[in-house]
Amino acid sequence: MAHYSVLEVTPSNEAWIPDYLPTATRIMARHGGKYLARTNSHEQLEGATRNAALRIVIEWPSEQAAKDFMADPDYRPHLDNRHAGSTSLHWLIAGQYDLA
Repeated sequence: MAHYSVLEVTPSNEAWIPDYLPTATRIMARHGGKYLARTNSHEQLEGATRNAALRIVIEWPSEQAAKDFMADPDYRPHLDNRHAGSTSLHWLIAGQYDLA
């Protein structure tokens, strides 16, 4: 079953970004992930204001693929750099409809 990563990322510095983008994209593809959106063009329509510079949506072939990407030793230093250089929130959402 497909799963989706939904991220809010607000950089506190941008030093990590040039190396992060191509490397993370390559590692993500190795795990079957693909970007559906990676943009600073977004508008909040409901709820308490959550200011984030970037909104990212990634489609994964499975929950395990997403978790394997996050645990990939090649990705770890880039994840650490993103954490050090930004405020990031990440949700993993199952591609299913539970509410009837």
